[in-house]
Amino acid sequence: MVVLRSLYELYDRLVEDPEYGIAPSGFSYQRVSFVVVVEPDGSFYALQDARVQAGTMFRARKVLVPGGAKKTGSGLNPCFMWDNSAYLLGYDPDKRERAIRTFEAFREQHLRLEAELDLAPYSAVCRFLEYWSPDEAYRHEILAEVGRGFGVFQIRGETRFVHDHARIREWWEAGLAAECDEPAGQCSVTGLVAPLARLHPSIKGVAGAQPTGAAMVSFNLGSYESYGKTQSFNAPVSVRAAERYTTALNALLDGPRRDKHRLVVGDCTVAFWTDRPSVIEDVFLDFASKGSGSPKGAGAQDEVLREKLEAFLRALRRGREAYGDIEESPDATGYYLLGLSPNAARIVVRFFHEGTLVHLLENLRLHFSDIGIERQWGDASKHPDPEFPPVDLLLRQTARESKDILPVLGGLVLHAVVGGGPYPATLFQAVMRRIAADRLINYPRACVIKGYLVRNLEREVPVSLDGSREDPAYRLGRLFAVLEKTQADALGGGINSTIRDRFYSSASTTPAAVFPRLLRTYQHHLAKLETGRKISREKLVQDVLDPIESFPAHFVLQDQGLFALGYYHQMNDLFRSREDRASNADLDASPAGRTNE
Repeated sequence: MVVLRSLYELYDRLVEDPEYGIAPSGFSYQRVSFVVVVEPDGSFYALQDARVQAGTMFRARKVLVPGGAKKTGSGLNPCFMWDNSAYLLGYDPDKRERAIRTFEAFREQHLRLEAELDLAPYSAVCRFLEYWSPDEAYRHEILAEVGRGFGVFQIRGETRFVHDHARIREWWEAGLAAECDEPAGQCSVTGLVAPLARLHPSIKGVAGAQPTGAAMVSFNLGSYESYGKTQSFNAPVSVRAAERYTTALNALLDGPRRDKHRLVVGDCTVAFWTDRPSVIEDVFLDFASKGSGSPKGAGAQDEVLREKLEAFLRALRRGREAYGDIEESPDATGYYLLGLSPNAARIVVRFFHEGTLVHLLENLRLHFSDIGIERQWGDASKHPDPEFPPVDLLLRQTARESKDILPVLGGLVLHAVVGGGPYPATLFQAVMRRIAADRLINYPRACVIKGYLVRNLEREVPVSLDGSREDPAYRLGRLFAVLEKTQADALGGGINSTIRDRFYSSASTTPAAVFPRLLRTYQHHLAKLETGRKISREKLVQDVLDPIESFPAHFVLQDQGLFALGYYHQMNDLFRSREDRASNADLDASPAGRTNE
């Protein structure tokens, strides 16, 4: 219930901010595609397209209407003064007979309320419903375009919709207060005794879930029920609390500000918020999805976001002394990170983190310290590899194509990053499988390997080349890089198959079976170098081999990771110029926390 309580409290903040478009209690925002315009006497005038143009597309218009969306399978259950084309007009080319029944149910409900409302515009709608024939709907092309989209009513000559009349809104709100006949009980969110929700409103915006929404709290089988309680009475939440927490979560996942609150990682939809407006709330998910490689926008709004992001990156590099530059009171501002995954018509809570922004920033700094490694050879300041690689970049190293990434892996990695816990072993294992398959050791893969060895196995791993390290796996990784570079220097660019292409997998797993042969081949390559390079290369090989008494017969997976890092570090050193080394030394010494201390 901690999740529901946090969302319940968030509602008060969001409802006061007009940018979120939170609907008042008893109302909801729905996507309206068409308007039924009638004359004051109720005769039909026109069907108007309510969609708005967005680029080359037309999108349904968001309109505040009485009530909320219906659950699927709810039978004939017409909404009040709005609904889809089957209910409003009896239009559904695929289910014409059912469409007639739904229209009749809509008509009967509204005619029954006419005397109670006693309002001329409402009566005009009733007259329209009395005389409208569903066959007439199939003559209007607009319905074929909008499909079963939602529609509302409007009187010709008026600018507001019929349901927006003050008399109708007052009647609707009074009915809401009187109609709640659910049994009362103690709400597990607020602790107050109040009418309990039998069914909770649906959550929208969770990737992979039902488009119409899915429930986060629901019971549909007797085996899940207890003490004679049915449906959601097994998890008692008041009607008011259920409405507030679902409204707040829907605003984060499917509202106008969802871009700064919602992130999809694999099969996990992540919602992020703080308990008060903050710079970190504005930039955190953008940073999580793009890292420090976020594009620089040209517009004024993009420029503001870029400046906030740069302040956030400075805080990560400099630590606590810079936290105050982005937040007035980071120790007192709370953050919340909620991971959700689809499960048929329901939503599963994968993880939930809460704490202060200081706690979040410290865990981010720890993550980037654990995975921090020198970037690939070349001018580091111009290298495309981001200083702070995003989660998505790390995940892409686990599969040949994005569609093959293990769906649950994204949520597990983000959970480890934000919570400061161990990285999932499947991340490291998948990266090692990819290296064995394509023999590529790049910057993001090196980040994953180093992070796993440091955090999960508590191994000491350097940021850049450590010439004094004597681990056989690290040493032989370095040796393999030197042998490959010697081959390239001796034969030039006309090599069809390098020793990395042919021998990397076997050299990193069964070195005793491979390295004697590679060293014999190395002598032939060495002989083709000019004298100065030959001497320096032979000295380097002897320095690398000096602590190695014999080649191990086999390397376990973690040693294969260390072999890859030795190869990566040594290859960087071989390709990097003296100026590049100085540039990268400055980068690695920057106050970004990118060490293992």
